Order: sequence, then structure tokens, then C-alpha cells
Amino acid sequence: MAEVESVRRCLRDFSLEARELSITESLPYLNGPQKPLQFYREWICPNRPCIIRNAFNHWPALEKWTFSYLRQVVGSRDVSVAVTPNGYADAVYGDRFVMPEERRMTFSSFLDIVEKKVTRPGVFYVQKQCSNLTEEFSQLIDDVEPDIPWMTEALGKKPDAVNFWLGESAAVTSMHKDHYENLYCVISGEKHFLLHPPSDRPFIPYELYTPATYSVSEDGSFQVIDEMAAEQVPWIPLDPLNPDLQRHPSYAQLKPLRCTLKAGEMLYLPSLWFHHVQQSHGCIAVNYWYDMDFDIKYSYFQLLESLSKTVGHL
Repeated sequence: MAEVESVRRCLRDFSLEARELSITESLPYLNGPQKPLQFYREWICPNRPCIIRNAFNHWPALEKWTFSYLRQVVGSRDVSVAVTPNGYADAVYGDRFVMPEERRMTFSSFLDIVEKKVTRPGVFYVQKQCSNLTEEFSQLIDDVEPDIPWMTEALGKKPDAVNFWLGESAAVTSMHKDHYENLYCVISGEKHFLLHPPSDRPFIPYELYTPATYSVSEDGSFQVIDEMAAEQVPWIPLDPLNPDLQRHPSYAQLKPLRCTLKAGEMLYLPSLWFHHVQQSHGCIAVNYWYDMDFDIKYSYFQLLESLSKTVGHL
């Protein structure tokens, strides 16, 4: 037990020291995009987030993307919509990791729900993360850009996916991390981010869950249907807005970063950063996922992940 406690102390000290050395109390703002090499050196390489203003003022979407315009351009298209009873898609519910019902409907029907012209059971969110902007909303791509040129030059690659987001205010993204360099652009409304750096991993709990999917019955009630023969999914059971510190006391040592991303602002969210996201009703956003470099930073994180799991099991 003494050895285990010693490892725990080392992990705690490492996390706190890493935070003190590299993380500020609030996210810094840039007044515009930097040169690709400068951005790579100052933000990507040290894995530091920032908010960039005036990064996409030239996009027609900022002026054009009203609900009436979207109805006119893509209203008749069938799109994928995530439907949940509580707004939490891809999240822990009880003893399951539950994914949303993926419902196909015309985009106009979806907008009717968002604009409260009709009422349907559940919370609706366009959030399919498979480059849905280019796959399902291709008519809109000329209103933004297929990539962010200075980020493409900085990383030497095109984005793996460009995603379109629009939904109700009750839709919440549970805390998780991604293996992508993420540029998140708000077109209208606001997004509220809660962030933790990768070095906070020792204090962020993971558990294994049986994967399941929501299914809506004819009477409008939701059921949870297990994914048969699927492997268990590691996920974070903690809600950072209302953490159960009795169950997860180590989380009390952390202080999350919070920011509100407004229309016309871009968030650079580095790879492996933990994030939890809320939004204003009807918020419209586009994000660009660039695959991360699986370099020494990734190796360090994997070591931290392995040590955290080992200590957690002892």
C-alpha cells in the first residue's frame, strides 16, 4: 500500500506541476490568425488552447446562415439527427454508455422542432461527427471553407472531418477527449466549454460500460437497448457541472477552465484536452478535426493513462 500511495502522490504532483507551468487561469485571446509556423510553435507544439477572433470574418455563413436560408438551401434533404430523452448523447446513463437514436428526417422537420413550431418527445441535435458538413450539408460548404488554410499549412495535412452542429439548448456533450487538433467556429449563438488539460487525467475517473442505444417507442417513451456482443466502452462517469465528490473525491483538486465562445470566434482545442460542452438554443457551429501527431506527447499521455488505470485498480 505504501508503494501505491507513493505513485498516487507522484501522479498528483506531476499533474499539479504541469498545470502550474503551462496552464493559465483563463484562455488567452488572439485578435486574428497567426502565421502558420508561429501558431505551430506557440500553440500546437505546447498543446495550449486559445480563442481566435477575426479568423473567419470573410465567411458568407456569418451573414447568410439564418434558419430561413438554411430551410431554403438544405430544408428538403434527409439528415441524421441525434435524439435523446435528456439531451445527453454518447454519455453514461445508469450502468450503460448510451448513444442517441440516429433519426433520419428532413432538415426542415428538424428546424420545426428547434423553432418550436412542433413538439416531439426528446432533445434533438444535428451532431453527426463523420464530416457531415461535406456529406449531408454539401450545399453549405461554399459559405465556409473546406479547410482552414493556415492550420492546414501548419500541420501539413487537410482535416479528417468538417462537422456541422445545430441543436436545442438542452443538448449537452458529456466530458471526453479527442485525438484531433480541433478548430471550433461558432456561426451564431454561443457555446460554453469546460476544459481540462491532458495532465489532469489522474484525477478524472474512467469506468467500463456496456454500450447501448436509445430507442423511441410509438408512445414517445425512450428505451435503452443494449448493443449485443459489443465490447465495453471506457467513459467518464463524472458530470463536471455537478460532480459527485463523495464517489470521486480526487476531482475536487482540479480547477476546470471555462470559456464562452461567441459568434465569430474560433476555439483552438488541442488534442487530448478533456471538454464538456453546452450551447445556447439554436446555436450553429462548424468544426475542423485535424488528426493529431502521435509523437512523444502522445506517448507521455499513454504512460500517464496507464499509470492512472493501474493505481485506480489497486
